[in-house]
Amino acid sequence: MPPPPDFIIQAALLLLAVIFLFVLQTVPKRVFANLRRRGRSTLQAKRHFVAGAQLLARARSSPNPTTSFSLAKSASAEADLALSFDPKDAAAHILKSLALHLMGHKSSALRSLDTALSPPSSKSLSDAERADALVKRAELQIEVNRRRRTDAAVSDLVEAIGLTSGNLKAYCLLGSCYEHKGMKEEAREAYESAVRIDETSTLACDGLKRLASD
Repeated sequence: MPPPPDFIIQAALLLLAVIFLFVLQTVPKRVFANLRRRGRSTLQAKRHFVAGAQLLARARSSPNPTTSFSLAKSASAEADLALSFDPKDAAAHILKSLALHLMGHKSSALRSLDTALSPPSSKSLSDAERADALVKRAELQIEVNRRRRTDAAVSDLVEAIGLTSGNLKAYCLLGSCYEHKGMKEEAREAYESAVRIDETSTLACDGLKRLASD
């Protein structure tokens, strides 16, 4: 004889209760364990990032080229350690780029900035941080190969200005790029924008003088 309907319903409810209790006991433990692991990784990444930033500051201020190179190399190593814990941290990629640039490794520095400014790393940057990174990448693009990379630099600088309109460095560098391309009117506008931000800017004032004398 088939079991009564009430018995089937009670059995089903009991089974659901057991499953619910199992979920309550196991899932949160896994979630909290994952959160703790992520928290520890983030903390370690930040610790190495701060150490690297301090080393980079010392490298920049050192008058001794050998000492500066050694400190920059250590800063790059700390950036790598930070990235081993958080590979998507744009700030660590930027730190590594700055350290590599100081060491003279311009192409490698440019690749690190490319990573920082590309998804998913770029999502962690504020508008101001992204603008600064774009200006730095424009500088590196020109240093690596001005003739071939000027257009890419211009694109980065225009984007940086759109993010932070008072970016003096971006306007000055943009004026220089336009001047190099023979776009005198665009160069003049960029230099004039720089002067409106800081009328004592030597780069902007000298650029305007050159354009006036042509």
